[in-house]
Amino acid sequence: MKLNVFDVKGKQTGRTADLSDKIFKVEPHDHSIWLDVRSIRANNRQGTHKAKTRSETRGGGRKPFRQKGTGRARQGTIRAPHHVGGGRVFGPSPRTYTVGINKKVKKLARKSALTYKAKDENIVVVENFSFDEPKTKKLKEILQALNLDENSVLFLTAAHEANISASTKNLHMVSVKDSATFSTYDVLRAQKLIVQEGALTKINEVLEG
Repeated sequence: MKLNVFDVKGKQTGRTADLSDKIFKVEPHDHSIWLDVRSIRANNRQGTHKAKTRSETRGGGRKPFRQKGTGRARQGTIRAPHHVGGGRVFGPSPRTYTVGINKKVKKLARKSALTYKAKDENIVVVENFSFDEPKTKKLKEILQALNLDENSVLFLTAAHEANISASTKNLHMVSVKDSATFSTYDVLRAQKLIVQEGALTKINEVLEG
């Protein structure tokens, strides 16, 4: 598959970029996509939630009143779960939500997600560019030139671009990822993909090699 390459002003450069059929034209595997997205979202969970049990709450060290003769139900501590200020029954405790996934399945999931984007013509290839300093206005002008300022966009850069990434802080619909580390979830969340020419080479190395 060949796509025209655009410059930062939204005009065609006269060059074309080849999208490898082994990556952008595979048979999509929806279950692999589901497995990968489930793994990504689970691994992003902190798992730091915690509620105190009856043994961890302060106080309640002695029996509140004698066992018999009061006419009330026997009580061993005021920090039992049915008392106000008592511990919680089966409360959350720190844990890991990590879900593993096979490397081949993860690779197939990313190929499937890219295939869907290519099939729906939601991939735009631009020439390589970088910023000397973070400039949200400059990045917004590029999006407007490409008629993508109204879409949620994922930028795939050839290498880590700290200034381009910092330029998206005030653009909630735009995210920037390194072409070697982007995920299936990143691709699916975006309506449009803007891929730098150099990023295509890196994608081929990662997903074909």
